[in-house]
Amino acid sequence: MNEELQKLFNNLIQVEHVSSTLYLAMSAYLGRLNYTGMANWLRLQSEEERTHMLTLIDYVVNKDGTVTLASIPAQPSDFGTPLETFQRVLSHEQMVTNSYRQAFNYVSQVDPQASVIIQDFLREQIDEEAQSLTIVNRLNLAGNNPSALLLLDQELGQRKNGAVAGTPAAG
Repeated sequence: MNEELQKLFNNLIQVEHVSSTLYLAMSAYLGRLNYTGMANWLRLQSEEERTHMLTLIDYVVNKDGTVTLASIPAQPSDFGTPLETFQRVLSHEQMVTNSYRQAFNYVSQVDPQASVIIQDFLREQIDEEAQSLTIVNRLNLAGNNPSALLLLDQELGQRKNGAVAGTPAAG
């Protein structure tokens, strides 16, 4: 694995590592506020991002590259309202999509094998953004209505692995 490709993959590993940590912090925060369904959704999302990180690590190792795990910035302990929390999730997913898009643009020109794995993650980001947007839209509809928020919390708590009924599949 050439140095530039190795750097690119290590950057994506860092993106997924930060994503996992961010969603875990959000999960703890919403759990503290007794939004246990939303906390569950975010915890599962954190685990999914960790799985992505491990897939990227395995790819680098299997290509005889060197994995560099950089330090992770501390995450906040307060994310505002559930709407503000999930708006941040959506914004973060858009940043992740952009990272994969930039990686794909480079990799597709220099390493067709590497472009396949990047393309798979980029394809998955379609679902990541769609699901986050659906949750943001539903939280906007719920407004400050406690009954609506609790109903949405209950729905998000049904996530086992992947999608919740009525929302796009998580990627």
